[in-house]
Amino acid sequence: MVRVTDLVIRGALVLDGTGAPGRTADVAVTGGRITEIGAGLTARRVLDAAGLALAPGFIDMHAHSDLALLADPPHTAKVTQGVTCEVIGQDGLSYAPVDDATLPAVRRAIAGWNGDPPGFDWSWRTVGGYLDRLDEGIAVNACYLVPQGTVRMLAMGWADRPPTPAELDEQRELVATGMREGAVGMSSGLTYVPGMYADDAELTALCEVVASSGGFYAPHHRSYGAGALEAYAQMVEVSRRSGCPLHLAHATMNFGVNKGRAPDLLALLDRALADGADITLDTYPYLPGATTLAALLPSRAAEGGPAATLDRLRDPAARAGIRHGMEVEGSDGCHGVPVEWETIEIAGSPDPSVIGRTIADLAAASGRDPFDVYCERLIADDLSTTILQHVGHEENVRAIMRHPAHTGGSDGLLAVAKPHPRAWGTFPRYLGRYVRELGVLSLEECVAHLTGRAARRLNLADRGLVRPGFHADLVLFDPDAVRDTATFPEPRQAAEGIPHVLVNGTAVVADGHPTGALPGRSLRLRPDGRVR
Repeated sequence: MVRVTDLVIRGALVLDGTGAPGRTADVAVTGGRITEIGAGLTARRVLDAAGLALAPGFIDMHAHSDLALLADPPHTAKVTQGVTCEVIGQDGLSYAPVDDATLPAVRRAIAGWNGDPPGFDWSWRTVGGYLDRLDEGIAVNACYLVPQGTVRMLAMGWADRPPTPAELDEQRELVATGMREGAVGMSSGLTYVPGMYADDAELTALCEVVASSGGFYAPHHRSYGAGALEAYAQMVEVSRRSGCPLHLAHATMNFGVNKGRAPDLLALLDRALADGADITLDTYPYLPGATTLAALLPSRAAEGGPAATLDRLRDPAARAGIRHGMEVEGSDGCHGVPVEWETIEIAGSPDPSVIGRTIADLAAASGRDPFDVYCERLIADDLSTTILQHVGHEENVRAIMRHPAHTGGSDGLLAVAKPHPRAWGTFPRYLGRYVRELGVLSLEECVAHLTGRAARRLNLADRGLVRPGFHADLVLFDPDAVRDTATFPEPRQAAEGIPHVLVNGTAVVADGHPTGALPGRSLRLRPDGRVR
């Protein structure tokens, strides 16, 4: 008997997400799921995929689309890359759980990351309420991490001190509630206030809650510069003490002090893995980073929140102390490295005249001191300025992406005036540059990093592989032509060589064009420990 299905993707090179060699086959889809893989399948609609590879949709393990999914529904930056699932709530700061007092502070703190859309409906307050909002219609699927910095802000404000027992209990309950409502884990931003004020004992106590719920911990740890290896080791120890699986966010080795030191990081991780640790990591395939200009401040300068920070920037005595911390000591906000003004490029500001210029350039053009330009920019922009930070080492990037625990994450900020090109180009760049051009990874291995391995970390029940019974989150691309076109001068450019993308069986990209369809939904941790 011949089975007739909704759609057959005919004659594609099927890369199933396990790393196994690709094979040419037909893939049948009905009711949003893969129903059969074989030859000579028939359907109501046939998509000729000769010359194309068919893979599970790519999973962006570190995304900042918390508002973009809702405020810009077509989500062109991600669907045109072949992304079908994003992990949001990153770096310890996002919009749930909150209360009426905390929400405005969070919005202000990360407006530089995500924007602050006028007229936006902020009616949720809980993790469950936010996930319900996503379920009203988004382009791709989304998993959410409880943001530890937001939780700390909700329990104890912007205080730079250990929590009282009652405050720690409140934080633990907030995390537990978020996990019950569907979060897949917890994130931290340990170079961002107020999350960075938590010591390792506090983090361990919260991670115990995450572990008991079946989730994982995703820290942006305390340093990616001076002391980076120690910072990684601290997170491994938090994971060991709490029993919580660990996913290291944007696991780079940046700044001049870490040139050629990726093998040291990988040896540290391999020792932990050999001892039974559960560790994964993600990276983006670029050198520069991106963050807010205010993030470079010493943590002591940001205690008390944005208003107190601005007061310090206006006060000559406080400003002198901040200068010393940044230019001489190397602030904890700048990863323990004295700031290099020529590496700091303005990516987002209400003042378009400064976009694309470094702090050093602006200082030279005006005949002023770079630190003074820095402070005045923060004051003028109400701390919302975003930056590109031009640090990084290609040999480190290549070494880390080869590791068996590696997955892909864009860390892309979508709402800024001049985004990092990784927001539009991460996944095609892996396939085009690092597979086809450089041969750093094989095609099958790279697809496994970007799909099946990420799905295992997320504990997705039936996604991340091309397999009968799995949801039809699929991407078709041309292995000989796929490439990123987003550049630092022109970052908002869609990939080439990705003509079709399906989310839950519905096309979000067809014949190379976004369809505007919104078939995505929140994927929630369930009581059985699986994410659906």
